Amino acid sequence: MSASYNLQDAFGNIDIYLFDQLLKGTYANSKTILDAGCGTGRNLLYFLKNGFDVYGVDLNPEAIAEMKHVAKQYVAKGLDANFLVSPVEDLPFENHKFDLVISSAVLHFAESRAHFEAMLNEMWRVLKPCGYLFCRLASNIGIESAVIATGNGRYLLPDDSERFLVNQEMLLELTSKLGAELTEPIKTTNVQNLRCMTTWCLRKQTGVKLGF
Repeated sequence: MSASYNLQDAFGNIDIYLFDQLLKGTYANSKTILDAGCGTGRNLLYFLKNGFDVYGVDLNPEAIAEMKHVAKQYVAKGLDANFLVSPVEDLPFENHKFDLVISSAVLHFAESRAHFEAMLNEMWRVLKPCGYLFCRLASNIGIESAVIATGNGRYLLPDDSERFLVNQEMLLELTSKLGAELTEPIKTTNVQNLRCMTTWCLRKQTGVKLGF
């Protein structure tokens, strides 16, 4: 059996930058995981197979149905109640429930700055003190002159998609407003000048407010 097969079997199609954090041991003590915008669960396979307490929400009922099916293959007890159809800006969980919240390719679907901050604040609300927030989202970093503003913080990208875009100044401002700590420098991948995806990794300090 090849090493590449073993990796695929263990991690599935996980976001490579989330994989990077797992390799570094950043989330070694994180036991309770929420994927906010989980889709069919590509970022949750590793956690399901290794005994973590896994939750997910998504707006797509078909994706949640598939997520439940996937979970049943790896967890003996039923986890149907852990996977819910819900918007990220109105999470059905109590304050300070999760050690790690994952947001992979979700926040750039925000309709406006207010919608973006509502989603961010909800994820922050359900995160425990000393918990981690992992975000991958579209940005204009490196392609500032190639994007066209369409209003409300949204832009038309060279790949013809329309997204809500952040920049480094905005991410640093939000990090400060949350009273958060960057656990990694802000990193951006430029995909042939067609789009840019930025990784934003935060840790919640103790004694900070739920949001801003």
